[in-house]
Amino acid sequence: MNKNIILLGLAMGLHTAYAQETISPAPAQRKPVYLTHATIHVGNGQVIENGTIAFSQGKITAVGNNVAAAGDATIIDLKGQHVYPGIIAPETSLGLVEFESVRATIDLREVGEINSSVRSIIAYNADSKVINTLRSNGILLAQVTPQGGIVSGASSVVQLDAWNWEDAAYKTDNALHFFMPRLLPVGSGSGPATNDRTKAALEQIEKVRTFFREANAWLKEGKHSATNLKFESMRRLFNKEQKLFIHCDLVKEMLLAIDFAKEFNIEVAIVGGTDAWLIADILQKNNIPVVLTQPHSLPLMQDDDVDQPYKTAALLQKAGVLYCLSNEGFWQQRNLGFEAGTAATYGLSKEQALSAVTLNAAKILGIDNIAGSLETGKDANIAVSNGDMLDMKSSVITHAFIQGREINLDNKQKQLNAKYEQKYGLK
Repeated sequence: MNKNIILLGLAMGLHTAYAQETISPAPAQRKPVYLTHATIHVGNGQVIENGTIAFSQGKITAVGNNVAAAGDATIIDLKGQHVYPGIIAPETSLGLVEFESVRATIDLREVGEINSSVRSIIAYNADSKVINTLRSNGILLAQVTPQGGIVSGASSVVQLDAWNWEDAAYKTDNALHFFMPRLLPVGSGSGPATNDRTKAALEQIEKVRTFFREANAWLKEGKHSATNLKFESMRRLFNKEQKLFIHCDLVKEMLLAIDFAKEFNIEVAIVGGTDAWLIADILQKNNIPVVLTQPHSLPLMQDDDVDQPYKTAALLQKAGVLYCLSNEGFWQQRNLGFEAGTAATYGLSKEQALSAVTLNAAKILGIDNIAGSLETGKDANIAVSNGDMLDMKSSVITHAFIQGREINLDNKQKQLNAKYEQKYGLK
């Protein structure tokens, strides 16, 4: 009886396993590839009509109108399709969460308020079923970010076609994350209670400032009797090998973020930045980039224009502030390109909107030397679309390459769609 139950369980497990899509990472690029007769959107504002892009051993070797194939190469005639840099998704919990309602699939946060030594990369699940749904929309890189506490730890950039987290790592520990407590406007809410919350928030911010000061002093000392992991983890930040991403939205919070950059002589980026348009000149003057999150949302304040989140990117562009777009979360990231398309409707040009999810993101994440645009010498992270990749209606991704490897664009959702089209005779 027990043996039969075990065999039945194994059979059900195998059935479940085979019911899932099996998509293995692509092998390394073996010979040169030429994508021809395409409209090439470089990512830096340049558009090349009827162009060719060539790449070999994972690197782009030529881009332009007069690129001729040579030797034993794979030639793909795109016949007027559009070629783009792969979209980069900053600020995501991709690979750290699989099902929001199942606790065992969530590895997003650690206990405690200050967790500077936490590294999100070692918790990244390269087998997440969500990853494939992003790749189908041209999203090929992501910044995996931890949460929890005030200082949540270090994020890393991953490429989305990997066997494991070591294989996925594209730039490890690129940023430390500080989730600044909300400083509510004075007079809002319930009066004294609001002031109490603001006071508590300021105390937490000061606690982080004290931690930074102590870590800086500890690192300047010659020898220590014991290693302090939290202090030691701050070394890369103070050496400017890492940025501090400060999550905040209100003007007074962003001004405090600028104070952090000045006091500790570190590189700071603002994440959220809902009210960044109000102090765009100050941000530009202090060279503070902004990761605009949730561009498809209602405004933060009741007296803001209802379309303010849509047009904030254009206001930052006009002021000369470096910015990019992010959708936060994990499965929502698949719509990031379409949100850039919305920004193009509210003041950006199409190429500026493309840069907001490619080259600008690469600059802020510190990977623009190898990613973010289709330029010679950079990694061949390429998405090919039948139509406009930023338009939900016309975008159909037909090919995608990560570091020159052509990846499988199948996913569970596509398979379910095909299954029920067949079941109900819809094909």
